[in-house]
Amino acid sequence: MAAKDDPIVIKKYANRRLYNTGTSTYVTLEDLAEMVKKGEEFTVQDAKTGDDITHPVLTQIIFELENKDGQNMLPIPFLRQLISFYGDQMQMIVPSFLEQSMIAFSKEQERFREQMKGAFGKTPIDMMKTPMKALEEQTRRNVEMFQNAMRMFTPFPSAGTSSSAPAESPKKEEKSDDLQELKAQIAAMQRKLDTMS
Repeated sequence: MAAKDDPIVIKKYANRRLYNTGTSTYVTLEDLAEMVKKGEEFTVQDAKTGDDITHPVLTQIIFELENKDGQNMLPIPFLRQLISFYGDQMQMIVPSFLEQSMIAFSKEQERFREQMKGAFGKTPIDMMKTPMKALEEQTRRNVEMFQNAMRMFTPFPSAGTSSSAPAESPKKEEKSDDLQELKAQIAAMQRKLDTMS
């Protein structure tokens, strides 16, 4: 019998059906997506071999969600950049960086929700009727931070950028600060990886 804190086991059969051993019911990819949103831990196993196939199933969920109208979250430049890292020296660093970035983004999102609730006594959903400048600014900063981090992994500027334009000194200082912060984050991730080994 599995302990209460153990992840739920989902078995995937040859006919592609998914079986939730926790509820003894068949489930769909949409059901698994809802479980993820609720924070329910699960692993997916091949019913015949017992192999852990959680990663490809989660990737399939993202693929399905990206193909729904109006659901696209992954911009084309991001997808191209991500694909370019496969087989690259940086491939080992990217998963850890993306995981840490998503954790930081989630913490910022929660902090923003708490601020909105405290300031207005409403949830962000209730605030949809009013201008969302603060949310737009937070999103812009997160995207900017991610783009700066990705530039650090790319040794040469992309074809669309011009390196001949003179840089202003405040911008240099800002980029230098961002670079130092990113280096510190990478060093922290490396220390974490070292302790995991």
